[in-house]
Amino acid sequence: MINKNISLIGVPTDIGAGDRGATMGPEALRVAGIMRELNDLGYSVRDMGNLQGPENPELASQDGYRHLQETIQWCQNVDQAIYNALSEDTLPIMMGGDHAMSIGSITAVARYCAEQNKPLCLLWIDAHADFNTSDISPSGNIHGMPVAVAAGYGCDELLSLGHARPMVPAENIFQVAIRSVDQEEKRLVQESGIVVYDMRKIDEIGMRQTMSEILERIVEMDAHLHVSFDVDSLDPTIAPGVGTTIQGGLNYREAQLCMEMIYDSGLMGSMDIAEINPALDFQNKTAKLAVELTGSLFGRQIFPRRQRQ
Repeated sequence: MINKNISLIGVPTDIGAGDRGATMGPEALRVAGIMRELNDLGYSVRDMGNLQGPENPELASQDGYRHLQETIQWCQNVDQAIYNALSEDTLPIMMGGDHAMSIGSITAVARYCAEQNKPLCLLWIDAHADFNTSDISPSGNIHGMPVAVAAGYGCDELLSLGHARPMVPAENIFQVAIRSVDQEEKRLVQESGIVVYDMRKIDEIGMRQTMSEILERIVEMDAHLHVSFDVDSLDPTIAPGVGTTIQGGLNYREAQLCMEMIYDSGLMGSMDIAEINPALDFQNKTAKLAVELTGSLFGRQIFPRRQRQ
């Protein structure tokens, strides 16, 4: 069963992104009622406040990276906070902030799982594969690189954040809702062996079969599941408040079913919510939807599962 004790950890930075505004993501989630939603579902929730880190210097890419040292400092802070939460037997939710911060959360979860001698699986729900490196990234923005780092690709400075290389075996990384991948990035993704359910695949087999296949494999491994949810996985018609809107994303019911099936599995042990950008939103619409989906991820359903069978 999902841990009933939750720690909310705000990571107010857009240092890894191309557009400014994700710094306001944690507060947008609070205003949208994330604590109230989880309390109503019977969870004991502690808001740990916001982490601190370097300001965004808004510099150009250097040696294939924008803000590498600043991102490393943020990720180290995230790593320690997430690791502490897991060690205190709580389920951490990283409230971003841009998706580069997931390097820090994955680092913490991977280290914790290694110490517990438990396999780790990563479920990456995102419009983008986030598998770029400095050699191939068109922008140098590190929010396009965290999955590559988790799988052991990238510079020593980022890879050395983890306890091992790779932090997560490629076959234990599952991507859902992918629909925007750079050309060279595609090559790396295919070479790596990570498991990708892009939108074409979801169109063909549906969300139910997609999640059934993923969750069955995670059950077989008896793994800790880390869910990293980028709100740009959703179609921009329902979630406009993101830095990189890509048409053809998950619709409302697809997203709800994805979250409900994760909850039914009882596998999730940690979570990221990333890339909410209130500066590009309308009346906090995207954060409100993210909170609603988080509620489904933690058990809010029309009827309890046993009544639906």
